[in-house]
Amino acid sequence: MIKHIALALTLAVAPLTSFAAQFVEGQHFMTVSDKAPSTSPKLTEFYSFYCHNCYNMETQFLGDIKANLDKRVSFDSKHVDFMNSDIGTEVMRSLGVIQELGVEDKMVHAMFSAIQGEQGGHGHSHDHDHSAHEKPAINTRDDIKKVFADQGIDISKYDEIADGKTVSGKLDLWRAQQREFRIQSVPTFIVNDKYAVNLSQIRTLGELIDLINYLAVEHK
Repeated sequence: MIKHIALALTLAVAPLTSFAAQFVEGQHFMTVSDKAPSTSPKLTEFYSFYCHNCYNMETQFLGDIKANLDKRVSFDSKHVDFMNSDIGTEVMRSLGVIQELGVEDKMVHAMFSAIQGEQGGHGHSHDHDHSAHEKPAINTRDDIKKVFADQGIDISKYDEIADGKTVSGKLDLWRAQQREFRIQSVPTFIVNDKYAVNLSQIRTLGELIDLINYLAVEHK
C-alpha cells in the first residue's frame, strides 16, 4: 500500500518534469534480488484487486507512468497472494485470464470495480483488508465470470484458460517472485527483477517516472 496518503495527493497535482536528483539505494530504492537484472529493461507492478491504493494507482497514475516510460522499458503486472484462500486464488487467476485474452484495458478496471465499487479508485486510503468488505460481490468463479460477461467477454472458454498450464504457471511465478522480492505491501514496483521502488520516499509523479527509467536503463 502507499503508506502516506500525502504522497497520493502530491502525485495527483505535481506536473511531469525532469528531475536531476541523485537516487540513493536504501532511500529511493532497494535491491531485492541477488540474481542478475533482467536482460531487457522492464517494470513490473505487483498489486491486488482488493487493495484500495492499487485501485488509486490504476485510475490516477499508472496511465501517465506507462506513457512516460523509456521506450526500451516493457511493462507487466502481477497479482499478489496475500489472502491465501480459494477466492483469493480465483481472483489471481482472473488476472491471468485477462492477460491471456488481451483484455487488460477493459477488464482490470472492471475487476477492481466489482470488488471495491467505483468509488474505490477515488481517494480511499484503507489498508489491503478483504475483511473490510461486508458484502463482497466476488465470492466464486461464477461471480468473476459474470463480471467478464457483463463486459462483453466470451466466457465459453474461461474455465479452460483459467485451469490451463499457462495461467497456472503464471500463478506459480507470481507467488515465487512475491517471496523472492519480499513483497509485503502493494502496489509495489519492481524494476528489472532486481530493484524495488520505495514509494514512501517519492515526492512527485515525475520523480517516480525518472527513478523507474533510471533503474531500468542507466543503473548498474
